[in-house]
Amino acid sequence: MNIALIIGSLSQKSINRSVANYIVSQFPADVKVTEVRIDDLPLYTQDRDQVDVPEYDRVREQIKNADAVLIVSPEHNRAMPAATKNIIDIASRPYGRNLWQGKKVAIVTASPGAYGGINSGLQIRQSLQSIGTNVLTTAEVFLSKANQALDEQGEVADERTAGFLSKFAQTFIQWAKA
Repeated sequence: MNIALIIGSLSQKSINRSVANYIVSQFPADVKVTEVRIDDLPLYTQDRDQVDVPEYDRVREQIKNADAVLIVSPEHNRAMPAATKNIIDIASRPYGRNLWQGKKVAIVTASPGAYGGINSGLQIRQSLQSIGTNVLTTAEVFLSKANQALDEQGEVADERTAGFLSKFAQTFIQWAKA
């Protein structure tokens, strides 16, 4: 099984990267995870639909070849980050070549705030569902006060959070394999 991992934060030391790393560490050994690098992607514009953009080609190929996608994203100003929206747009275009159609996708958001990035998560889900994505809705994660679950090295250390994320990882993989 091949999982494409999209981390919606461009920061290498982000809370969401730490959460994503923990979730991935809970996957069975037979699951291959490939991070879809998004920090070098030019902003999507229809003007690029007819030209070769190597960064677009790379991420489109990664999403196309994935059995499922895991998006772990922060929330910026009560909305999905621009980088997350950009990858959604790039893989849904040009018209007629939507790679999200029927693709299994799970969404996780993590935030130091009290709402856990729920606005971002709901916007990501809305965008993906509108383009035909099969979004896991029975096990969404909106992790509030996520920074408190991490130790000084930025790793998930809170036992309750670790258990919750482990259960999510199992549910996601079972659903993705079905």
